[in-house]
Amino acid sequence: MATEIIMPKTGLDMTEGEIVSWRKNEGDPVQAGEVLLEIMTDKTSMELEAEASGVLLKITHQAGETVPIAEVIGYIGEAGESLETVRTKDEIVPEKQEGPKHEGAALPLVHLEGSYHLCVIGGGPAGYVAAIRAAQLGAKVAIVEKAEFGGTCLNKGCIPTKTFLRNAEILDGVAQAAARGINFADTSFSVDMKKLVSYKNSVVKKLTGGVYSLLKSNGVEVFRGVGKINRDKDVVVDGKDIIKADKIILAGGSKVGRLPIPGLDHPAVLTSDDILSLEERPESLVVIGGGVIGVEMAEALVSLGTKVTIIEMADYIIPALDKEVSKTLRSELEKRGIKILTGAAIEKIEDRSGKLAAILKDGTAIEAEKALLSIGRVPDLEGVGEIEFEIERGRIKVDKFMETSVKGIYAPGDVNGLKMLAHTAFRMGEVAAENALQGNERALKMLSAPSVVYTRPEVAMVGLTEDQAREKYGDVRIGKFAFAANGRALASGETEGFVKVVLDNKYGEILGIHIIGAMAAEMISQASLIMEMEATAEEVIATIYGHPTYSEALYEAIADALGLAIHLPAKKK
Repeated sequence: MATEIIMPKTGLDMTEGEIVSWRKNEGDPVQAGEVLLEIMTDKTSMELEAEASGVLLKITHQAGETVPIAEVIGYIGEAGESLETVRTKDEIVPEKQEGPKHEGAALPLVHLEGSYHLCVIGGGPAGYVAAIRAAQLGAKVAIVEKAEFGGTCLNKGCIPTKTFLRNAEILDGVAQAAARGINFADTSFSVDMKKLVSYKNSVVKKLTGGVYSLLKSNGVEVFRGVGKINRDKDVVVDGKDIIKADKIILAGGSKVGRLPIPGLDHPAVLTSDDILSLEERPESLVVIGGGVIGVEMAEALVSLGTKVTIIEMADYIIPALDKEVSKTLRSELEKRGIKILTGAAIEKIEDRSGKLAAILKDGTAIEAEKALLSIGRVPDLEGVGEIEFEIERGRIKVDKFMETSVKGIYAPGDVNGLKMLAHTAFRMGEVAAENALQGNERALKMLSAPSVVYTRPEVAMVGLTEDQAREKYGDVRIGKFAFAANGRALASGETEGFVKVVLDNKYGEILGIHIIGAMAAEMISQASLIMEMEATAEEVIATIYGHPTYSEALYEAIADALGLAIHLPAKKK
């Protein structure tokens, strides 16, 4: 089969490249490693070498053309091979979403029997990582994706929300400027939502293109469409094309969760998928659910001038957090003007002349221009097809090797509901790929998996909360260090929050680390490493930390748990 020549991605910001010249003509012999053509990006020019030997069968884009990254620009194959027989997998299932390439007649059933060691359904964090890891192990891999690569995180979650939250950080910096001796003639501002959404879309496009390019560079064959598993354990794409593989990884990701609330179908009620594409800033917003998505979007929009109210059924926002951290975060969000109602439940949504009112069970009515439904996400089981898996509470049950109840089918990522985070999906994808190809030998370990909330101040945690640790171990020690006593935080004007460490009192094992404050999302990786290495408190404080750094607060919190903190007042005995 012919080898595709694709426009490579040579930098993080690259989305396209210009073909300067071809060094070979169609029909010329080619040796692997030989220079085929020269391309130009916005930063540099480079020579592109052949990845295979053979004959340059076809040039699909000529000198002078500008081509998007990962697009096919030519083919190398065997002498005499006809392009009529070179039907790439992207042609079998149309690459573009606007319609099939073969109009007028249904595509024939194509049995690719014995072609693949592994077929992956879903191109999100679990799926694309599994596909690439399998390819690294020498497998021939197919991946099926119905939309854009990168899944929820890249397209509608982690990355888009961070582009919105960056605006809040910029505006915070402006607000702090006067206290630091920087005076603006005018600090008023307006928000161009269309431009903000366009910027967000450009970031997403670069990253989705980068994922696609990584798959292609690793030799993973891409199918576009909805993949479902049939009773023969084949993957059927859009009900037409059949992919046969020795093993299957079902990484279908997740979709927006919903509640049985009357009136929830009101046109002003948005999901987390919808709100990131709003081109007009709402004057007021009621957030249904005080979880991670809810509080992040609340902060992003309140910073732009939207009046925001959060309604949370639990007694604390983001209930999975340590309670002390949750209370501190609530206080900081309320300082920013966000109204937060906890222990509150919505009974119904009413229309109020095109706007809406969220009616609470106690009769309170909260009116707003828009509402955000952010109660979390649920596994997307569309890819299950005709297979009967063991399901628990809407989630595909897997063992520690990521294998389902059906042998030979693995389900990493959000579909198993173990921990619905992109970084845990990365690890699950790796584990699933290795076990699918090499036998079930690598077990999933998530002791060191952190959770992060990108508010201001940031929140991050790994391990057990104080309540969980007391319930499990009984006798624990707590260490704390406030950023108000940290030199780097004081110099930067970022003194909110603290680091909290939970230790097992018997052995000094670190059971949990909780950070609320500047740079928490970066510092938590250090905390995760400590947890993964199972380092004791004594071993950590034997390390010399740089000064002045935010990370010193972690050192001091661990030292405090041992009663050895230097930069805290002595405790009364």
